[in-house]
Amino acid sequence: MKKLSKLSIIGYGAGDAANNLAFTTATMFLLVYYTDVAGISAAAAGTLLLVVRIFDAFADVFAGRVVDRTYSKRFGKFRPFIMFGSIPLLLLSVATFSIPALGESGTLLYAYVTYAALGLAYSLVNIPYGSLAGAMTQEPAERAKLGSARMIGGMLVGSALGIFVAPLIKPGANLQATFTTITLIFVVIGAALYLFTVLTTKERVHRAVPNVTFKQSMDTLRGNRPLLMLCLSSFFFLTGYLALTSVQLYYLRDVLGRLDLYPALSIIQLVLTFVLAGFMPKLVRNLGKKRVYIFSSLVTVIGGAIVFFTPASQVWIGFSGLVISLVGVLAVNIVVWALEADTVEYGEWRTGVRTEGITYALFSFTRKTGQAVGGALAAYALALGGYKSGAVQTPDAVFGIQLAAGALPAIMTILAVLVMAKYTLTDTMHARILTEIQARRTAGAGSAVGTSRNDADVTVPADAAPLAPSN
Repeated sequence: MKKLSKLSIIGYGAGDAANNLAFTTATMFLLVYYTDVAGISAAAAGTLLLVVRIFDAFADVFAGRVVDRTYSKRFGKFRPFIMFGSIPLLLLSVATFSIPALGESGTLLYAYVTYAALGLAYSLVNIPYGSLAGAMTQEPAERAKLGSARMIGGMLVGSALGIFVAPLIKPGANLQATFTTITLIFVVIGAALYLFTVLTTKERVHRAVPNVTFKQSMDTLRGNRPLLMLCLSSFFFLTGYLALTSVQLYYLRDVLGRLDLYPALSIIQLVLTFVLAGFMPKLVRNLGKKRVYIFSSLVTVIGGAIVFFTPASQVWIGFSGLVISLVGVLAVNIVVWALEADTVEYGEWRTGVRTEGITYALFSFTRKTGQAVGGALAAYALALGGYKSGAVQTPDAVFGIQLAAGALPAIMTILAVLVMAKYTLTDTMHARILTEIQARRTAGAGSAVGTSRNDADVTVPADAAPLAPSN
């Protein structure tokens, strides 16, 4: 399969930039918006984030089934969802950050409804978008490029939010007007980015069964142990990462007393993203995706430990801990999408049917569940410490913030590493699976749906064992 054009790689990255105009805005600022603008207590906000994000996880599974059952001869399987779902998604982001004065119960109800609707709309766009990478190419290095492009797109938005929006989140500011204006601007920018993605990307991977039945979807998931291991590891990793993301602003503002460092952190994040994206494909070729995932996760653990144990007076040491955590997070978030795409081929190898939609949906389901738990744990840590909006925080409140920003990410990432150490779909095994799938297609056997395979059917050399250099 020929290499992807630079335009298609850039176009794919633009799609995640558009996604993060809604997603990253919510993960970075929604907890702050609920507690400091809408007047929702930290405990109630934590429960809201937990409930709605778990709902979002089930919405991903629903979206995955819708995607697998849909196919357009003109636009393909995934791009129609991006075309027609983008505007509703972006408008719901505006509604989520524009809570009217409805009293305590009315405010909470409005927050639940709008955030749940935003999550459903996001699933119906993001599941097809994420699945699109596996349909664009099967080459590991090319998929790494798509992962890098996706990371760059998302980080450009995240960095812009940190540089231009985070410094505005200070006591006394008219934050409601700020959030409403920003999300309205994002509607225009996001629509243009989504359109660019649709026009520049193309599905090139052969698909024997365009419209997949429910039974076929379940057959490809059943016995896909690499997918299940990746899902579990991602659940732990995302739990820790979302705990950090949810309280990062609190940590800089209320613990270190340096909200002005948020733009600097965002600029560092942007630079690191481009640096990592540049050599990640080579790193994957030399070390393998699994080893990159594990080593990067361990870097995140080190950063989390520094954040948790550093006294509030040691500003630069605490800030360095955030930067170190960020290096690990960025690297994991680049390679994890290539790992997910590999599990699609594993399922096709076992059953003869490609089901990008439901495979990505299950992966996203566990990630969303991790995000739900992580965001909720962060909010509960604030409540446990007695966080008070607009006040000088007590030592207990500072400890609660450090717990969410440092200890939780470190502990959860260690669990993610322990699971990933048992991941069996090495790069060597994946290459052999691709060879067999291609031979099957060439021989006309690709239409033989339902042929079950086992790991033992592929002769895997000794260097493909867990933690070997070829992983």
